[in-house]
Amino acid sequence: MQKPMKSAMGFIFITLLIDVMGWGLIIPVMADLIAQLKGIPVNEASTYGAFLLSVFAVAQFLFAPVVGNLSDRYGRRPVLLFSLLGFGIDYIILALAPTYGWLFIGRVIAGITGASFTTATAYIADISPDETTRAKNFGLIGAAFGLGFVLGPALGALLATWGIRAPFYAAAALCLLNFLYGLFLLPESLSKENRRPFEWKRANPFGSLKFLTTHKEIGGLAISFFLIYLGAQAVQGNWNFFTIYQFHWTEKMVGISLAVVGVLVGAVQGGLTRVVVPKLGNEKSIYIGLGLYTLGLVLFAFATEGWMMFAFLVPYCLGGICGPSLQSVISVHVAPNQQGELQGALTSLMSLTTIFGPLIMNNTFAYFTSSKAPFHFPGIHFLIGAVCMLLSIIIIWKLLSREKKEQPELSKAIASAGTMSETPMH
Repeated sequence: MQKPMKSAMGFIFITLLIDVMGWGLIIPVMADLIAQLKGIPVNEASTYGAFLLSVFAVAQFLFAPVVGNLSDRYGRRPVLLFSLLGFGIDYIILALAPTYGWLFIGRVIAGITGASFTTATAYIADISPDETTRAKNFGLIGAAFGLGFVLGPALGALLATWGIRAPFYAAAALCLLNFLYGLFLLPESLSKENRRPFEWKRANPFGSLKFLTTHKEIGGLAISFFLIYLGAQAVQGNWNFFTIYQFHWTEKMVGISLAVVGVLVGAVQGGLTRVVVPKLGNEKSIYIGLGLYTLGLVLFAFATEGWMMFAFLVPYCLGGICGPSLQSVISVHVAPNQQGELQGALTSLMSLTTIFGPLIMNNTFAYFTSSKAPFHFPGIHFLIGAVCMLLSIIIIWKLLSREKKEQPELSKAIASAGTMSETPMH
């Protein structure tokens, strides 16, 4: 069993790596491709880019619970293979797309089939014989994300020199090769006796959000969590459009900048957080991290030279120390047997920010770079993100200050709580 398990873990690692790399590959060229297909300037194309991000997020939000429940019914293997095949088809459609509408169709397909992360996590749990092994295996998820977000944009930047469609063909090839590898070598991890019938009520995507409405004590913290991820969409959803418009960056430069982001995030989440948070404590880490996020976003908004974006990435990415601390503080407010439901609810909140965030940020950017705007301000969406971060600081400070007065025991638990997870906020 040892050899099949190692082989399966290798496949899962590659699957997650390709999942992250695939999107990183195409980000550098997506802005120019949309502008080319629509025959419009890149700042106007930002609006259409937002629609692609949002429709993917909507499809994933609605179908991820369905696909997850299907894996409990029919096994992990067919769902993983279906997901990889779906992503491969998506990238082929994007590579061949003669019109913008084809990009839209491709992103819907990817959103529906994009359950590789959830199902891969379940696969890891299935094949890990004990908690120690499971923790070790789950560590591969973070490694795959970090490596993928560095390699994807860097490779995308390199391939873009061969043509605007080249990264899409590369992403498709990676997905389809991994599909063939899994088709012949991946064993099923979920035995038939451990499967359960498919139930539509358990596949309700809004079900996990109900958890937050029944736990009023974490309502304010959940709002802060939502605002942080909403503010981060100013960077995630519009970085390529903004830098190409404002600084005339090439696809290669966009890819290099995103690879730098991957390195910085990896350094913060994989190293700095483990050292700094235990020394500062959760509460201080949250305030300092959110302060750095706010500073980074304000600096982005007023950057006048391309090199400044690289410099300002440093304070922005250092803000990542707040993520694990905030999740830890939120977790203290619920019982141990409700932690799974809590994490599911927070994941749903993150999905909602990916639906609405790009529409807000990208459309604001497009409007304030158009002739209709009362004044020209390409970086205004970064200021909106900064306001979101500031509001979250105020909400968290008020809630924790009140708890210190009303519930001193809970405050002690918050101060001593260890970091639960390493949630990337970028």
